[in-house]
Amino acid sequence: MPILSRADTSLLGRWWWSVDRWTLLAVGALIGCGYVMMLAASPAVAERIGQSRDLFVLKQVFFLGLAAAIIVAVSLLDPRGIRRLSVIGCLIALALTAGTLMIGVEIKGARRWIALPGLSLQPSEFLKPCFAVVAAWLINKGRCVRVFPGLAIAVAIYLVIALLLKSQPDVGMLAVITVVLFAQLYVAGFNLAAVSIAFAGICVAAVGAYMIFPHVQSRVERFLHPDSGDSYQVTTALEAFGNGGLLGRGPGEGRVKDVLPDAHADFVYAVAGEEFGMLVCLVILALFAFIVLRCLVRLVREQDLFIVLASTGLVTGFGLQAFVNMASSLHLIPTKGMTLPFISYGGSSALAVAFGIGMLLALTRRRYHGDVA
Repeated sequence: MPILSRADTSLLGRWWWSVDRWTLLAVGALIGCGYVMMLAASPAVAERIGQSRDLFVLKQVFFLGLAAAIIVAVSLLDPRGIRRLSVIGCLIALALTAGTLMIGVEIKGARRWIALPGLSLQPSEFLKPCFAVVAAWLINKGRCVRVFPGLAIAVAIYLVIALLLKSQPDVGMLAVITVVLFAQLYVAGFNLAAVSIAFAGICVAAVGAYMIFPHVQSRVERFLHPDSGDSYQVTTALEAFGNGGLLGRGPGEGRVKDVLPDAHADFVYAVAGEEFGMLVCLVILALFAFIVLRCLVRLVREQDLFIVLASTGLVTGFGLQAFVNMASSLHLIPTKGMTLPFISYGGSSALAVAFGIGMLLALTRRRYHGDVA
């Protein structure tokens, strides 16, 4: 990219001097880590299932390149454009999520994906960022216009999402979206007692999920009592971290990718730990933490409640997804099939996360007098 002058008033010029370039750099570093990890983890997985060794690598190169383009394109929008895009995206994602129950592909007992040429689309991944922005707009609108039932509409949409995700089932995604909504309500200044009661309701729902869904019960039992069932993946992942030590065994020298079914997806962090060591794992962790904290710091002086709530929701969902993946690999929480943003294999996940990060960068851009908020 040529050097852009501060006097450049073109769309690209104004974007470059107003976007948070540090966050953009951190996201670029994560995408770079994603390329490296696909080269490290996916060839062995592809070979094991009888596919070309380069299959996952080439597909992820395309998906991550498209994700980078989406980030830039979406971050060019102003807050009004982000609102409109999120409403349209939420409606489409809701329709497609409902469609998975009828035309979705069933994998491991769940219907979460729609088969497309070269891609298994998981619409609920796009619900997470779109609903965060829509809920922020509705809550803010309800604050500004007292007769507008913004909170009630946001809760109604959430209940529809909850019903759809429960039917798939996808308890993990439902938990993330729930945490995002309640984080927004807390930041919006809702009565702490009401938020506490709602949190107690979440705890009751978690117990209900444990009682209703056998796969949830199985994962919790295996987390609390590893000898009670098949804990092969977690045990193997922990061994990989131990084998990697501080500096790792070296690129291509890891063994976990040869024996772990999801080494390129849910357990890619274990591959990083074995081949590149604890230091590189800490760097990856630091990149995620930097993006989350950088966003929150930039919101301290923000006066627009919509931008504060939307950015809070987006960065909460992003950070929580990363935490769930890494904590699952380290056996800190029960296992959950959730990708590590930009690093795990998965086209649907990469595009959805890029969509959310693009909106986050757009909302946290510096705005000057006369800009539309």
